[in-house]
Amino acid sequence: MLKSAQPSHSSTNRSASPVTQQDLNDWTIQDSADMYRIDDWGAGYAGISELGHVEISPMGPCGMKVDLYELVIGLRERDINTPVLLRFSDLIGHRLRSINDAFQRSIKDNEYYGSYQAVYPIKVNQQHQIVSEIARYGHELGFGMEVGSKPELLAVMAMTASDPKQLIVCNGFKDAQYIEAVILAHKLGRRIVPVIENHSELEQIISTAERYEVRPPIGIRVKIVASGSGRWEESTGTKSKFGLTTTELLRAVEMLREHGLLDCLQLLHCHSGSQHQDISTIKATVTELTHTYVQLVGLGANLKYIDIGGGLGVDYVGGRSNEESSMNYSLDEYASDVVYRIRSVCDASGVDHPTIVTECGRAMTAYSSVLVFDVLGSSGPADIITTGDGQRITHGQVEATAPQPLRDLDSTLADMHADPSNLVAPYHDAIRARDEAMTLFSLGFLTLEQRATSERLFWTICELIQQSCAALDRVPDELQDIDELMSEVFFCNFSIFQSLPDSWAIDQFFPIMPICRLDEQPDRRAILSDITCDSDGKIRDYLNPDGGVGSTLPVHALQPGDDYTMAAFLVGAYQETLGDLHNLFGDAHTVHISLDEQGWNIEELIRGDSIRQVLSYVQYDAKDLARTLERECEASVRSGSISVAEARVMRHFYESGLDGYTYLDSIPESY
Repeated sequence: MLKSAQPSHSSTNRSASPVTQQDLNDWTIQDSADMYRIDDWGAGYAGISELGHVEISPMGPCGMKVDLYELVIGLRERDINTPVLLRFSDLIGHRLRSINDAFQRSIKDNEYYGSYQAVYPIKVNQQHQIVSEIARYGHELGFGMEVGSKPELLAVMAMTASDPKQLIVCNGFKDAQYIEAVILAHKLGRRIVPVIENHSELEQIISTAERYEVRPPIGIRVKIVASGSGRWEESTGTKSKFGLTTTELLRAVEMLREHGLLDCLQLLHCHSGSQHQDISTIKATVTELTHTYVQLVGLGANLKYIDIGGGLGVDYVGGRSNEESSMNYSLDEYASDVVYRIRSVCDASGVDHPTIVTECGRAMTAYSSVLVFDVLGSSGPADIITTGDGQRITHGQVEATAPQPLRDLDSTLADMHADPSNLVAPYHDAIRARDEAMTLFSLGFLTLEQRATSERLFWTICELIQQSCAALDRVPDELQDIDELMSEVFFCNFSIFQSLPDSWAIDQFFPIMPICRLDEQPDRRAILSDITCDSDGKIRDYLNPDGGVGSTLPVHALQPGDDYTMAAFLVGAYQETLGDLHNLFGDAHTVHISLDEQGWNIEELIRGDSIRQVLSYVQYDAKDLARTLERECEASVRSGSISVAEARVMRHFYESGLDGYTYLDSIPESY
């Protein structure tokens, strides 16, 4: 191992508008923490160091801290370029222990006589290292695994061979081969429970069990009426994809009774949705499922487990609110409500308390991964306002014979300097004059130079308006979008479609911020764009200090020759296996980080896809491509269009490029 060297929306945010040097000198680390709300969404795992760098606390708020920026520098020294996905192994362990501890406290406080057992649904993140770590930590806590397909089943069966009593819950649609494998695994001594999704599966389970003369534990998933919440609200109810209706459930009970297998029915399960933002939906789901549980026990079922599924949320915005990317409850409140409601319903019916099973994969893994990437460059109004020599335009530079829109813009700029408090009228005048200038250009009555002058005048006026708005307690409605209008586009070296697919596909929010220069006040705002050739390849939503979500991110001015490194947090759930190869940008480098008394260690490095690899994914043969290029170079040498030396350079570029990273080389020259 390598060792270290040692939402509701709010469209405006005044705190990141242009500032004076005095403001910059007064800026503190806490100001940055408040601006990016890192203490809220970080849940004790992320903070800011005295150096102005983001630091990660994998073992919780009181544990050892890792300077994220220094870690990235250390990786660069080892030729591991950004973009890079960092996974913190110890953080996974801390999350599992935190969930278990919350339930153990609730079990004790509520005098609950059953037990608690989590299972990890590996669909959340199937990467081998993640599943291995959860299996290792889960062994200590008595946790198990949940699978939803044959590939997942085969992976988990092999990975749990040394711990045959580890609970495996088998969800998803099953064919005869899947069911046969489960029955045989039971004969091997595995603690494995197939969960019935439909009657054909039940018939197949009964038939296979009778053929092999075994009595396997069986689970049933039931549709619940209680609705979910957030963007997955429609995944529950009578029209949901998963489980049996009440009528189908009773038919299944009778079928098991007829075959003498009713005592094998040991687990009742439901799909309650994902990322529950509202604790009331959890309460309703658990109550309904528990009433079903006690009724089935009354019918003779030998139930022992009540599996409430997933749904434990992650507060991506840190707002503790009833918004899609937030949650209005704590982990302790979640555990307490689940235990209390199951106990209350069971006690009222005189039924023994069951083992509570949860499948909270998002809450287990989301915090453990951080995507780090560099900013390659920017584009925005600042590039228009100043010329190549840094000169700014001032009023009085427009000739008296210039077209009227240019003279109007020049007059508006003069008015702004004379009375900076007058904002709305100059803004409207500037927009009208700019539009008129564009109309004249389209008709051929404005030169390119005059058009450029109109643009510089317009953006200079908008900059003055933005500066004046920064001092206002309340910004006029007409100017609410001035920060977005004045924002820059930061071009970032990663692919949203590969590394943050949910951001594009379902508008999932992820907290994003710089990981360095946080002892400086951000002096501008930006929209982050990836390097794909797709207009959708940009981040749409960013946290505002007031707790809302806005359309721009506070950032620092890029400094020539220096790198500006940013990170997206809470990306450990679902993002890796959902990514695609848009523009053939492949997997980013992945580095597993663990801690010891000397600092951080690179526990495992998984190099990102090479160009050769991604080409093979879409059926290109890299050797054939290289041979074709070599033949072309040789033909060009013979024809005299290039020299032998030039052909050698081209061949070397092509061959080395095939083995290179699919992303751009963003390492500064100093490295």
